[in-house]
Amino acid sequence: MKRRSFIKNVGGVLAATGVSSSFGFGMPSASTIQSLLKLAAESNKVLVFVFLEGGNDGLNTVVPLDQLSSLSAVRPHVIMPENSFHNLPQSELGLHPSLTGFSSLYKEGRLGIIQNVGYPDQNFSHFRSTDIWMSASDSTELINTGWSGRHLHNEYPTFPTDFPNETMPDPLAIEIGSGSSLMFQGPTASMSMVISDATSFYNLINDVDEPVPDTPAGEQVEYIRLVARQSQQYGEVVKTAAEKVAQQATFPDTWLGAQLKIVSRLIAGGLQTPLYLVRHGGFDTHDSQVEAADHTTGQHANLLTELDEAVMAFMKDLEQQGTGDQVMGLTFSEFGRRIVSNASLGTDHGAAQPMFFFGNKVKGGVIGSNPIISSSATYADNLPMQFDFRQVYASAMQQWLGSSTSNTTEALFNEFDTLELIGESVILGVKEQLALKGMSVYPNPIKDRATIQFTSMGEHISISVFDIYGKQKAQLFTGVKPKGKQQVEWLVNAIAPGKYLVVINSESGKRVVPVLKI
Repeated sequence: MKRRSFIKNVGGVLAATGVSSSFGFGMPSASTIQSLLKLAAESNKVLVFVFLEGGNDGLNTVVPLDQLSSLSAVRPHVIMPENSFHNLPQSELGLHPSLTGFSSLYKEGRLGIIQNVGYPDQNFSHFRSTDIWMSASDSTELINTGWSGRHLHNEYPTFPTDFPNETMPDPLAIEIGSGSSLMFQGPTASMSMVISDATSFYNLINDVDEPVPDTPAGEQVEYIRLVARQSQQYGEVVKTAAEKVAQQATFPDTWLGAQLKIVSRLIAGGLQTPLYLVRHGGFDTHDSQVEAADHTTGQHANLLTELDEAVMAFMKDLEQQGTGDQVMGLTFSEFGRRIVSNASLGTDHGAAQPMFFFGNKVKGGVIGSNPIISSSATYADNLPMQFDFRQVYASAMQQWLGSSTSNTTEALFNEFDTLELIGESVILGVKEQLALKGMSVYPNPIKDRATIQFTSMGEHISISVFDIYGKQKAQLFTGVKPKGKQQVEWLVNAIAPGKYLVVINSESGKRVVPVLKI
């Protein structure tokens, strides 16, 4: 039962073993507990970020068709013909002609668009705005940790001292590029493994060293490589995962295609890594964004073609590997472009932008409304923000990665309203789980105390803790909780370090969350 939804299967396992009374539990057998732990490990959702480096022109990517007259007036140097767009059903939007695959994903309900995403007081510097998106800080403050690094630190507070370990033997995050990004920088260490490029990845899994000169300098280079390999604590687990995958779908011969091919291979190989970051550069299109003779061609069209082809190959390979239901992708750029085009067939640094999210389990469609474009817009005008980018992060963390509201709030420095990226039945696993939606245990691993957070429907529930041998170690609560968000505190000093299961049972469903006491 490879990589299926843990929540969906827990119900079947519990029912098959008789752990299904309405108001309490029989004692699960050791084999049942081990099955639950295995299912939990296999159910890890994966979130893949695609960073469109340079500042993507959102107005030429997701085009508000009801604003074409004004757009033609203010961006004559880059606007495309009305009949060139991929019209999206039940919307006033058209996709760039290069996004043929994205158009098909949208029609299949596997791609969504979030309109007008940004942050207050836009900074137009590539470096500073990238830092803001990576750190999830306000534009007026400097933060030296990343939002995802803080999130992972909350989940794995002893990293890197006790890692890898039996509970989490795999990298907490993987990014492909020249170095570790701010996104995965935690309070004490970078939480990610960096794969510098496709060549280094395939050299790792094939035990290949690039040739070095037959000189003393070459010997030193070879020695440095050896030390680097030995110091890379996750190298072997990545190699082992990659070796499990014999064949993949055909990917385009591009940098983004190569990155997503690696990501799909590692997911299929069984890595429990929840977060990946890949990069697609070149979007700083100040000039030659389009060809003068045909605005549907040019630099921007080529970039979007590469994005479209790489993502479509990725989705195809996920299906081929049987991991499609496990993965969600999310695009972002450090900013959008100006409303008014420039005289160099390009656009300059702007503010709000659209974001794409894609996957088999996303709730496709459009979130937000079309921006209103004035035919008298000036160079200083920018698209107003409708959604803070941290709303998107919070939504993905809670709905896809299963983070608690408190963990999300801590990682993002504030509580943000969420957007519906994932259908509720997908978030919870099965319809019968609706009364227990959003259940989480944090922190996890646990040291002294933990909080069990869930949504109650006002019915009788019991909350228990079992060890891996099926012995009940604690009865945390039994009774009725009022409707709405609830939480139960758990003092864990009395139990020994090890693996446990927190089990909630109610009239309408059950949920099991594996935890680690350290």
